[in-house]
Amino acid sequence: MRRGAEFALAVRRGTRAGRPLMVGHLLVRQDAQQSAQHRQEPARVGFVVSRAVGPAVTRNRVKRQLRALMRGYLQSLPDGSLLVVRANAAAAHASHPDLAADLDSVISRLLRRQVGARVGNAS
Repeated sequence: MRRGAEFALAVRRGTRAGRPLMVGHLLVRQDAQQSAQHRQEPARVGFVVSRAVGPAVTRNRVKRQLRALMRGYLQSLPDGSLLVVRANAAAAHASHPDLAADLDSVISRLLRRQVGARVGNAS
């Protein structure tokens, strides 16, 4: 995702799930509201890593790690859905396996709440 309006839509209307290292917001558009365009486009993911996480080098490292981990989950997200992953300040000092575990937990909770699906570690 790149547009602020999409981030705001996912955060305001989507389902929220949090862990110590991150918070996720997932908006799955309903079939009745969904146009043919949204059904054919893939799920989109956006990351929010604020200055609270640390200096630019740290924020970029966290974003790179989250992007790499997220690639394993893209196929499990419903088409046309919007996912926002916001890193908490604790993510700056977290190990890669800890980030992976929290991301897995957040995505599993969100999918279970929105579409009733179970997802394991897809990476």
